[in-house]
Amino acid sequence: MDTSMVFSLIGLLGGLALLIILTLKGVNILIVGPVSALFVALMSGMPLFPQLVEAGEANFVTNYMTGFTSFILAWYLMFLLGAIFGKVMEDSGAADAVAQAIVSKLGMKYAVLAIVIACAVLTYGGVSLFVVAFSVYPMALSLFKQADLPRRFIPAALGLGSVTFTMTSAGSPEIQNWIPIEYLKTTPYAGWEVSILVAVFMAVFGYWWLKRLISKAVDNGERFVSRETDPLFDESRALPNPWLAAIPLIVVLVISFIFHDELKTSALIIALLGGIITTFIVSWRYFKAPWEAVSAGTLGAIVAIGNTAAVVGFGGVAKAVPAFGYVVEAMTNIPGSPLIGAAIAVSVIAGMTGSASGGQAIALPLLAPHYIDLGVNTEALHRTVAISSGALDSLPHNGYVVTTIQSICGEKYSAAYWAVAATTVVTPLIGLTIAIILFSFGFGI
Repeated sequence: MDTSMVFSLIGLLGGLALLIILTLKGVNILIVGPVSALFVALMSGMPLFPQLVEAGEANFVTNYMTGFTSFILAWYLMFLLGAIFGKVMEDSGAADAVAQAIVSKLGMKYAVLAIVIACAVLTYGGVSLFVVAFSVYPMALSLFKQADLPRRFIPAALGLGSVTFTMTSAGSPEIQNWIPIEYLKTTPYAGWEVSILVAVFMAVFGYWWLKRLISKAVDNGERFVSRETDPLFDESRALPNPWLAAIPLIVVLVISFIFHDELKTSALIIALLGGIITTFIVSWRYFKAPWEAVSAGTLGAIVAIGNTAAVVGFGGVAKAVPAFGYVVEAMTNIPGSPLIGAAIAVSVIAGMTGSASGGQAIALPLLAPHYIDLGVNTEALHRTVAISSGALDSLPHNGYVVTTIQSICGEKYSAAYWAVAATTVVTPLIGLTIAIILFSFGFGI
């Protein structure tokens, strides 16, 4: 390895560490993203401005802003409509009505379980992970307030239901389950027997661990702390019928399911718009300030997508430096069991880019032909890759994590992230280990 590669590798790893540490310290991600990317660029000798290179060549400004703007281009309307949908559900009292109905059926003891189930149903129905967080947060806030639980655990509850056992399971319409199909010629149900067992483990173990963390915090005297920015929870306020209040959520789920195969993520535009319109129809007379809710949702969406795009921009720079190609090559040529090699490669790349889909999209073009030639079972490889992409991707710089903790829930990273790590990093890693062991013994293949 020559000197330039050593400096590039130091820059890549150091930039990633800087991104994670500053994010955990609570520094604004809109500053952390470009600063960390600049460190990567400088250590790799990447020119800073497009005027210093030939057209099309890598440079800091172009690569960072291309990553930044490409995410906004692809996701702005979904973020906008998702945030507005969450706000109108909140302002109309629909979220409170659904929350109270769930509590009355399950009991306050299962408030956290209700949030996990709501996220799981929407995620497995094809609703975007980001949109699920926007949509379920008002209900989660209401449930945590009624149950008097520390609100810093809301992001972990949302994450457990969204980015673990549903996102990477057989049959899931989320992109993390569909990317391997193109390279491995499998189906969304590849390795379903193992997938079911791993999904059940992640759901049960993750919920048990989260409840234990919350119980420990409550035993230490932590309670729900209201904020001035919270929606006022007026117990005397008239609320919509809970069955009517749930109709907008069902509309989003059904429309996204119907149009998912044809329109992919664009189906969410129709689904969320349908959910917003339905909320206005079924809960109109219960609104307090409907147009102010729309405005608040719009501002929230801009902040949320900006925070996420700042991290994606870092990935745009990181992928362009020499060290990234070196790491990818090393990860995709790990000797030993192909399933272990594939799992490590996808996990590490997903961790570096802060993206589960990014880890797959970069690793699979290199892994798939090689392992197929070796005769590796493609169904086992598909499920291993899918599950492994959903572990280290949830490090602090992950876009979903940043958006959920800071922009949607308004929590401090130092207080909220470690519970998120338990449910969305450690739990999937254990699930991945179980999957590899089962496949290695020939179960389900």
